[in-house]
Amino acid sequence: MAKTQLNVRVDESTAQAARQRALQRGLSMNRYIEELVKQDAGEAGRTFVDAAADFMKQYESVFAEEFGDKR
Repeated sequence: MAKTQLNVRVDESTAQAARQRALQRGLSMNRYIEELVKQDAGEAGRTFVDAAADFMKQYESVFAEEFGDKR
């Protein structure tokens, strides 16, 4: 997969924290940031699906009452 360079500006304390966390994980800064973004993007999708499943569990009887149980 081709790589694209991004340039970001953060305050020094954020940069230092990122360097420390990458070092603790044995990762380069590039890899650390890449993994954070991938994790964040994946969590958003999982969070939505989990919330939708919880909603359906909570209101299943209401939907069944209103629209009939068509299982």
